[in-house]
Amino acid sequence: MATRKRRSQSKVNSPSGRSRLLAAKPRLGGKVAVITGGSRGIGLSVAETLAAEGCNVVITGRNRKILDAAAAKIAPLIPKSANAAVVPQVCDVRDPQAVGALFKSLAARFGKIDVLVNNAGISQPATPLAQTSLDLWRDVLDTDLTGVFLCTQAALPLMQTGATIINNLSAAAKQLFPGYYAYTAAKMGALGFTLSLRAELMPRGIRVMALMPGATDTDIWEQIMPDAPRDHMIDAASVAQAVLYAVLLPPNVNPSEISLDPAQGAV
Repeated sequence: MATRKRRSQSKVNSPSGRSRLLAAKPRLGGKVAVITGGSRGIGLSVAETLAAEGCNVVITGRNRKILDAAAAKIAPLIPKSANAAVVPQVCDVRDPQAVGALFKSLAARFGKIDVLVNNAGISQPATPLAQTSLDLWRDVLDTDLTGVFLCTQAALPLMQTGATIINNLSAAAKQLFPGYYAYTAAKMGALGFTLSLRAELMPRGIRVMALMPGATDTDIWEQIMPDAPRDHMIDAASVAQAVLYAVLLPPNVNPSEISLDPAQGAV
C-alpha cells in the first residue's frame, strides 16, 4: 500500500472524499473500536476512518471540550445504515482508576471491543540527559508506555477471536533520536510489550501490531520542533488508512508491524 504525496493523501478528508466513503458499503458495521488520544491528530483521523466504515468508535482524551468537538466532526461520517455511534470519554491513560472506569462503562454499553488503538501519547523536546528531569521522564513513560499496558490489560477481557490491537509507537521504536531519552525509552519499551503481547494472544486469534509511522503532520510538532518541514511529512489520513488496512486483514494474516516512511509508504 503506497503512501501518496500529501496533496492526494488529504483527499480522504475532503467533502468529496468523505462522500465517497459514506456512499461505500460499510465494512465494519457492528464493530466497536476504542481509540485512545482520539480527539486530535492521528487518533482523530483513525476514528474518522473507522466511523466511515460503520464502526462504533470510542475516543478518549483528557479535555472534554476538545473531545466533544471531535465527536461532532466524526458523527456525520457514520453511514446511517450502520446504526453506530461515536462515544467521547474523558480518560487519563496514566490513571488506573480512570482506565478501569472507562472499560467498565464500555462493557456495560457494548459488551465487547473489536479494535483497540493505543494511540494516546506525548513527546518531548530534545534534552541532554543531565537536563532530563524525573518529572519529564515519568510523564512520558507513564503516558506512552504504562498507558498502553493499562488500556490493553483492561480491554482484553472484552476482546474475542478476530479482534485487533494496534499500538501506535512511531519510528522511534526502532530508530535512534539523540536527546529524546524518555520518548525513545517509552517507544522501544512499547515495542517489546507489543511483541510479547502478540506471542501471548496469537493462539487466541487476536491480532497485535505495532504501527510505526515516520514523521507525521500533526500539531505535536508545535510543541517539540515548530520549524520542522511539515510539507514533507506523512499525512495523518494516510496513517489512518494503514490502520483500516490492518483491521480489515483476513483472520489468518498476522503481521507484527506496519511501518510508514514518508518516501517509501507502508511496508
